[in-house]
Amino acid sequence: MDWNERYSEPGFAYGTAPNEFLASVVDRIPKGKILSLAEGEGRNAVYLASRGYEVTGVDGSAVGLSKARELAIQRNVTLATIHADLGEFVIGPEEWDGIIAIYCHLPSAIRIPLHQAAVRGLRPGGVFVLEAFSKEQLAYGTGGPQSLDMLMSLDELKRELAGLELVHAVQVERDVLEGRGHTGLASVVQILGVKVCEL
Repeated sequence: MDWNERYSEPGFAYGTAPNEFLASVVDRIPKGKILSLAEGEGRNAVYLASRGYEVTGVDGSAVGLSKARELAIQRNVTLATIHADLGEFVIGPEEWDGIIAIYCHLPSAIRIPLHQAAVRGLRPGGVFVLEAFSKEQLAYGTGGPQSLDMLMSLDELKRELAGLELVHAVQVERDVLEGRGHTGLASVVQILGVKVCEL
């Protein structure tokens, strides 16, 4: 997938409204610094900024992040962006009050250490929010990678996110209506995890 090419098309590939699951749990995320992984064109980061969070969006596509900054200006919010390969991006320990990964599909060789770094990167009481396509999504044909390795299962996520108390961890079938990129009935996994406070 050439994300610069996809994001160069007119409009927003996944719309400008926030992800539905993220919007439904936003009040569970402590106010403070938020890191959005694979932010793309900014819909989720701009939404969080509008809710009073200090948001940094990281993505491998400079084109996507340029559109994210434009969207932030349109919505009159402040947004920091980092152009980086997520396979090389460093998440500092206990630096973030929240980390979100919305449809952040990566090869498992990159995803597993990234998720482990995200757990370390949360402050005690910090919240991790994820929605992604499950491995069953291949049969639906409504978006997402065509590689099983890049799709996710709850069992894998529970191992990768060890150190979080998983308040919500489900696989569900739902209508995902997010721009032209995600449209239709889909099989997704959803995670809301809280960094366990060390005694």
